[in-house]
Amino acid sequence: MIRHLIATAVLVLAGVAAPAGAQEASSSDPISVITVGNLIPDVETGPIGPATIRVQSGKIISVERRTAPPSDDGNSINLSDKTVMPGLIDLHVHLTGDPGGDFWKQATEPAEWGVVVGAKNALLTVKAGFTTVREAGSSQYSAFSLRKGTADGVIPGPRIIAAGPALAIVGGHGDTTGFKEDINDALASGYSCTGAVECAEKVRKASRAGSDIIKITATGGVLSQQGRGLEAHFTDAEMTSIADTAHSLGLKVMAHAHGARGIEAAARAGIDTIDHGTFADDAALRAMKANGTVLIPTLMAFKGVGEGLGKGIYTPVVENKIRETLGNVGKAVTKAKDMGVPVAFGTDAGVFDHGRNAEEFQLMVNAGLTPREAVASATTLAAKTLGMENQIGRVAAGYSADLIAVDGNPLDDVTVLENVDWVMVRGRIID
Repeated sequence: MIRHLIATAVLVLAGVAAPAGAQEASSSDPISVITVGNLIPDVETGPIGPATIRVQSGKIISVERRTAPPSDDGNSINLSDKTVMPGLIDLHVHLTGDPGGDFWKQATEPAEWGVVVGAKNALLTVKAGFTTVREAGSSQYSAFSLRKGTADGVIPGPRIIAAGPALAIVGGHGDTTGFKEDINDALASGYSCTGAVECAEKVRKASRAGSDIIKITATGGVLSQQGRGLEAHFTDAEMTSIADTAHSLGLKVMAHAHGARGIEAAARAGIDTIDHGTFADDAALRAMKANGTVLIPTLMAFKGVGEGLGKGIYTPVVENKIRETLGNVGKAVTKAKDMGVPVAFGTDAGVFDHGRNAEEFQLMVNAGLTPREAVASATTLAAKTLGMENQIGRVAAGYSADLIAVDGNPLDDVTVLENVDWVMVRGRIID
């Protein structure tokens, strides 16, 4: 008993989320009755017209294809003039950062500042209609603290699937660079690795620390302070070790990847998602299809960094890499769709201002997805990518009460999702 209490205290202090289902629903909890003008319970089926949703203890307990008369009861919510649908899912965000920050600030700002910034951005994100996000890299405990804060309702924000620090090669994208070597070493997060054995160890270390998913930087990156190109960083043996170790622990792996050969190698190694995928060619996409790898194109990232060019925001090294990528934005999405590679929703928010996440939908449509495919990428497909398709991404009994309300039909015009009028996450209404 004492050992159990000590273990529980350690988990709480570390910011590790409690296991799913740890909070039991009580039959005495109030039931919220939501009157809906037009319900989209599942993007695949489309709108079904007026409906009533009942919510209790953070879960949807019933969905009926008729409307309950609106009342003045404090537990009644009248959305009879709105379209209601599942909350949106963004599979690539950086809540603890804002765009344009000078790289040297990591030497002057404490990691705790990321929690302050993250609390601000969590609210902006959830108000924009995103009720679940995958936090794609942060300092050791900042995203874990945010995860617990939003789960417990201490701060308003989305459900957070948190990676923690990314695994990187020494001196590569995701490792600390840009300073003298002694400063680089002092600032390093401790998750760079060399060789299959050490990389497996770092996966286990991330799991022990509380990571929900393993993030690796499989290729060079655009915003890091080294100009060695955007191709593969890890060896095949290292990436295979990372993927196999993570999967043995029940964790998925997401890979920052730009260059075609790095993408192909990551897919062959069993990495679950390729995030960015800028220069993916036919060979890379064939490897992704063969291995069931999902593309997360993050088109808003390129729009965001493009807006900052020539303004003194980025160093010359970074500006050169930005210009190298811009001519290829969206091409991988078109090819992926043609080749049957699943394309799910992610934005890289933090590279641009948080709260603009829904602008990604129109960019995906411009790249060749239909509006229905684009919205599915942020609901049913995103939920499946997380392995949470029985919990989120639909409006159905037993699912988390993650709901948004908009004017119009996003399956006809995705831009209506840029103006979300009402949000509920885990049964809590966001003001």
